[in-house]
Amino acid sequence: MGVSGCGKSTIGSQLAQRLGHAPFIDADALHPASNVEKMARGEPLADKDRWPWLLRVREEIGKAAQELLAGHDSSLCSARTIVGSRESSSSQRMYVVCGCSSLKRSYREFLSRSDPDTPLEQLTHDTVFVYVDVSKTELLRRLDKRSDHFFNPVLLDSQLETLEPPDTTREAAINVFGEGSTESVVEDVYHRVTSYIAKNSL
Repeated sequence: MGVSGCGKSTIGSQLAQRLGHAPFIDADALHPASNVEKMARGEPLADKDRWPWLLRVREEIGKAAQELLAGHDSSLCSARTIVGSRESSSSQRMYVVCGCSSLKRSYREFLSRSDPDTPLEQLTHDTVFVYVDVSKTELLRRLDKRSDHFFNPVLLDSQLETLEPPDTTREAAINVFGEGSTESVVEDVYHRVTSYIAKNSL
């Protein structure tokens, strides 16, 4: 998670491979055309634009969790996620990785609780967020070089104003510094995520 240019998609997709070729969901690809057009024009998204998109992201995470379970031992009754990633009730862990801005705590709570109407015994995953922290100077440099994305760089200030970095004492989250090489950041995230899951028995 993090603002545009922090490396969510690159880090997330490589993390998914590092976690045993886990499914990777790029939330940017799930935006409706109206959101894409709005951002391309340099207009910030409002909550009314984000909530339907976040619902679709949550549905895709849940679907991926269900598909993993369906393809796994039928005796397993739960799996777990991290952004994410997920682990089964046995010693074998299963993961789904999702790259999503998740700028506000309310968005993260929405994404992490699955369908609130689902009975507790039918929940398929737990969620851990990885916040990729990158300086504004570096973000601007990256966005200036990027030509294959709909995000208009003029929106960076709006995203930074909206951003509510996770409070790791109150949220299931890990903060990482994202300005090293992609390989080193992915390796850092991998070790910290697997350690967090083991420590917290997720």
